[in-house]
Amino acid sequence: MANSKPNIILINCDDLGYGDIACYGSKVNLTPYIDQLAAEGLKLTDFYMASPVCSPSRAAMLTGSYPQRVGIPNVLRPVSEIGLNPKEETISSMLKKDGYRTKLIGKWHLGDQQEFLPSKHGFDEYFGIPYSNDMGKMIPNPNSDPQRKNFPPLPLMRDNDVIQEQPAQEGITERYTEDAVKFLRENQNNSFFLYFAHMHVHRPILVSRRFTKTAKNGRYGAAVEAIDWSVGVILHELRNLGIDQNTIVIFTSDNGSNANLGGSNDPLRGTKGTTWEGGMRLPLIIRWPEKIKPATISNAVATSMDLLPTLASITENSLQENNIIDGENIESILFQPENDFHHKPFFYYLQNTLCAVRSEQWKLHVVRSERTKNRTGGTGGFGTRAVLKSKKVLELYDLSKDPHEDHNVASENPEIVKELSSYLENCRKELGDEAKQVQGSKRRSPGKVENPVPLTTFDPNTPVMWAEYDIDEYG
Repeated sequence: MANSKPNIILINCDDLGYGDIACYGSKVNLTPYIDQLAAEGLKLTDFYMASPVCSPSRAAMLTGSYPQRVGIPNVLRPVSEIGLNPKEETISSMLKKDGYRTKLIGKWHLGDQQEFLPSKHGFDEYFGIPYSNDMGKMIPNPNSDPQRKNFPPLPLMRDNDVIQEQPAQEGITERYTEDAVKFLRENQNNSFFLYFAHMHVHRPILVSRRFTKTAKNGRYGAAVEAIDWSVGVILHELRNLGIDQNTIVIFTSDNGSNANLGGSNDPLRGTKGTTWEGGMRLPLIIRWPEKIKPATISNAVATSMDLLPTLASITENSLQENNIIDGENIESILFQPENDFHHKPFFYYLQNTLCAVRSEQWKLHVVRSERTKNRTGGTGGFGTRAVLKSKKVLELYDLSKDPHEDHNVASENPEIVKELSSYLENCRKELGDEAKQVQGSKRRSPGKVENPVPLTTFDPNTPVMWAEYDIDEYG
C-alpha cells in the first residue's frame, strides 16, 4: 500500500524564461502538457529564484538560503575546488531522513568532486551531467572562450561514476525521461522525491529531430517542446500508476532566458545574468490534486527558498536547529490563495553584489551590475568568474503597474525609498555586499577540497570527435 505522505516531483528547467511557455504568454512555443499542469493546479505570477545564474540559483532552491549565505554566489566550473557543503540541509537530505526514496536526474552544478556529488546531499540515486552542457570538450574555434577549450570531456554519470564521455546531447531528454519513468515504477509504493533538472534550454541547444521538425521557434522552440513532452510523459505515468492524486508536481526554471537564442522573458525586462525582473522572476506551477484547487492563480510574492520550509511543513519534518534559512512557509499561498500573503523583503544579488530589493509591489535598485566577457581567476581547476561592471543607481519601480521597470518613481516616493534602503542595509550586514566591501557576518562556508581532480580526461590518442560540439555554431 502506498505511503500516506505525498510524493514530490520537482522539475527545474535550465534558462527557460518567464514568457517561454504558453500559459505564461508564449505564442510561439507549444506547451500543452505544462499548460495542463497549470490548469490542474496553481500558477504563481511573482515567483523568484535567488540568482540570475545556474549554481547559486540551485543552491538556494535546495537549501532554502540565499547563495551568499551558503557560499555559492558564483557559477561553478569543472574541477572546482568548492561545492555545496555536505553539512547543509537540503530538500533531498531532509526527505531521505524521513524515509523517502530520492533521485536526481539531470544537471547538478553544485560541485563535481566526489565530496560534493548528489550522493553526499541526500540523493539515493543520480543520473545526469554534473554541470552545464556547454562545459565539455570543444572543437577549437578562435572565437571561443579560451577557458572552454581546455575543459575535460563532458561526463554523463550514474551515481558516483562516469558511464559515458561526451554523450550525444540530442537524445539526453529522452534518456532522462526514460530513467524518470523507471524510478516512478520502482517506487510507486514508496514515498519518493524526484528532482528532474532538465538540460534544456541551456546552450548549446541540441535536440532530437522528433521535436525540431515540428517546432515553430527553431531549435529553442524544439527544446521547450521537448521539456513539455517530458512533462506529459511523467503526468501520464503518474496516472497509470494510480499515484497522481497524492503527488506534488512542481515546475520552474533556474533563471531567466538568454532571450537572444529565441527565448522570451516577456513582459519582463532583462535576461539571464541580470537583476532586472526577467533575470530572476520565473514560472512556478504546483499541482497536487488532493490539496490544491485547479486553475488557481496567485499574485503573491514567493521564492525558491520557500520550497524547503514549505515541504518540511507538508511532510511534517523539522528543519535543523541553529541553522538560519531565508525561506518562508508558503502553505497559505498553496491552500488559501484568496488570502493575502505578505512575504518578507526579497533581495536581488548578482554574485556577491547586492543590487536591489523587493517589498510588496515596490522594487528598489541601488546598483546596476552586468557580467562582462572578461574573466578573472575563480574557484580552482578550470574555474573562472565573470567580471562585473557596476554603477550606482537609485531607481524605484511599482511592479504592480510597471513590471517592465520603465518608470522610475523614486523622487515621488522618498519614504518608500528610505524604508527599502533600510532593508538593504540589514541584508548587507548579514550576507555582505561586494560593491560596499562588506563581508557579511552570517555567511557559512562552502565545502572545499585541496586538490580537485577532473571526472574525465581527454586522451588525444582516442579522440571523441563524434560527440564534440562547437559552442559558437550551436549558440
